[in-house]
Amino acid sequence: MYVTAIVLAAGRGLRVKSKFPKPLIKINSRPIVIYCLQTISRHPSIRDIVVVVNPQNLKAVIKKIKQFRIKKVKRIILGGQARQDSVCNGLKHMDARTDLVLIHDGVRPFIHKETISAAIKEAKKCGAAIVGVPVKATIKEVHGSQFTVQRSLIVKKTLDRSKLWEIQTPQVFKKELILKAYRKFKGIAVTDDAMLVEKLGAKVSVVLGSYNNIKITTQEDLVLAEAILR
Repeated sequence: MYVTAIVLAAGRGLRVKSKFPKPLIKINSRPIVIYCLQTISRHPSIRDIVVVVNPQNLKAVIKKIKQFRIKKVKRIILGGQARQDSVCNGLKHMDARTDLVLIHDGVRPFIHKETISAAIKEAKKCGAAIVGVPVKATIKEVHGSQFTVQRSLIVKKTLDRSKLWEIQTPQVFKKELILKAYRKFKGIAVTDDAMLVEKLGAKVSVVLGSYNNIKITTQEDLVLAEAILR
């Protein structure tokens, strides 16, 4: 089974308010993206890695991959304007032998080897597997714009959190399934790759992940990441 990993590292870090591109912000002396690249590269089931970057961080990412000796990186390519465009570019650069595609956010540094193994095993069986954790908080559906402070936000209903999961990456798919989903629904706005596969009517399995598998988005996430490392 030939597994290709696509790692998305094209983020610019605007919400983190950093002068560095988000994947290159350091946590305890290592750039964020290097943590997940090291874990993915060391996994025995991963055959090669495609890293998707933006023009501003291309040279710096190449330098760091060489510095930290990430051996399985086969290609470093430019992404697109949106996340979906970046994934689509990554899919175009898969090896012809690829059976399964693992897609991971480069700003999720703390992915575990065991989680990768579980997602790959499940995707082999059913075609699509995503990682997630049960929601802990009470979740309410509200009406009104969250960006308009002059207007009230009104609760429509409280959702049953026993059925709600927070979805993470990696997400693993059989190659032909994810390619078909992108060919058919690429222009539709979605928040993760599994949504496109769902629109095909295909079954998507959920694998239990870790609450430490956070996505670095804001300054507060950097503080949490440092605490996780400690």
